[in-house]
Amino acid sequence: MIPLITQTPRLQILAASRALLTAELHKPQYFPTLLGAALPTDWPPGDYDRAAMEYFLEKLTAGGRDAAGWYNWYALRKAEGDTPRTLVGTGGFTGPPDAAGLAELGFAIAADWRGQDLGTELVAGLVQQAAATGMVRRLVAHTPPENLLSQRVLLANGFASEGTDFNGRLRFERAVEPAADPKLQALG
Repeated sequence: MIPLITQTPRLQILAASRALLTAELHKPQYFPTLLGAALPTDWPPGDYDRAAMEYFLEKLTAGGRDAAGWYNWYALRKAEGDTPRTLVGTGGFTGPPDAAGLAELGFAIAADWRGQDLGTELVAGLVQQAAATGMVRRLVAHTPPENLLSQRVLLANGFASEGTDFNGRLRFERAVEPAADPKLQALG
């Protein structure tokens, strides 16, 4: 099973659950409380819209425990000074990897939090999660040609441009090395 939480220097990245997605969709007044974080004024960001939330909820419901961690993740900025723990972005995978180990990654950062390298940190955490599963060998991501910030985030995380897809979006890919098993390292 994929780990359902990871930490980066400034973020806690939490896998979406059915409860969180249900609150986000149907009881938005309870969503920040359940999440334990303040919401940005422009939530939800980018392509993370109601249809995406419904898709992730449907996949988590149909897939049960095996689906956990293979869809949406929430990026929570850790509390610092007068700034409370705050939801700053979302990202994740479109599902488990295929038979060849290929998985697709996506992400979005709320407008109020862009330009602080939080997208780079979020994607690094998601790459770490993919490696931790031992199942992902390659990651692919797509972005519109005009989205220079997303392109920089992907390049900073070891993705390379691989041309365009059939929709005219830029395609980026990177290899994923499985994380070393800490039990095996202790034996070495």
